[in-house]
Amino acid sequence: MAYAVGDTVQVRYATPPGHVRTPYYCRGHAGVVERVCGRFHNPEELAYGRAGEDLLTLYRVRFRQRDLWPDYSGPETDTVEIELYEHWLEQPR
Repeated sequence: MAYAVGDTVQVRYATPPGHVRTPYYCRGHAGVVERVCGRFHNPEELAYGRAGEDLLTLYRVRFRQRDLWPDYSGPETDTVEIELYEHWLEQPR
């Protein structure tokens, strides 16, 4: 497990071809790990009928909505939580 609850992480900015479980709108943005959900088979591999043998840690990451959508007009405290696999996360730049 590379990250713990409370760690700031950044979602890797990448646009690989194929089945990707990471929403485009959060790529390149920083958030805070809210929860470690466990270890699971890689769904990006399972989608192609492969075994997804290597277990990956899944994290729930909290983002401020205003960070994801600069035109967001709701309260400053509004957040969104997204479950992201470890291979999509990195240390913030």
